[in-house]
Amino acid sequence: MPGTPPHVTVRGSATGFAQQIQAGAHRLSADEPIQSGGPDTGLSPYDLLLATLGSCTSMTIGLYARRKNWPLQEVVVSLWHSKIHAADCAECETREGKIDRIEREIQLIGSLTSEERSKLMEIADRCPVHRTLTSEINIRTKEKL
Repeated sequence: MPGTPPHVTVRGSATGFAQQIQAGAHRLSADEPIQSGGPDTGLSPYDLLLATLGSCTSMTIGLYARRKNWPLQEVVVSLWHSKIHAADCAECETREGKIDRIEREIQLIGSLTSEERSKLMEIADRCPVHRTLTSEINIRTKEKL
């Protein structure tokens, strides 16, 4: 929003892929892997996206379990990104071209009942990042002078 400090700032030299990310007091690096022409000095943009979804999923599940006083000890979220042909996706609206697919595998560690496990898996889809990624997204871009 113009007039307010940005929440995230990304800086990179035009001579390569390496990027420096600042979010408040936190700093990260992003880059492309060697097979994509980068020196692999940081997470790739898609790795950052998967990390965002995975961390939000884990936080949401953990918060829900704590509120219910369920014996969840740990959440492990593994994620993969790929491009698939739309025609190969039975549940997708898009029928032509390629679409992005994110595979998410969740491991719930703790002495949970099958009902608790089922509810926590349902809660995973309620994490704010999951909701953002599965809803309409409007990105406005302008040049800063």
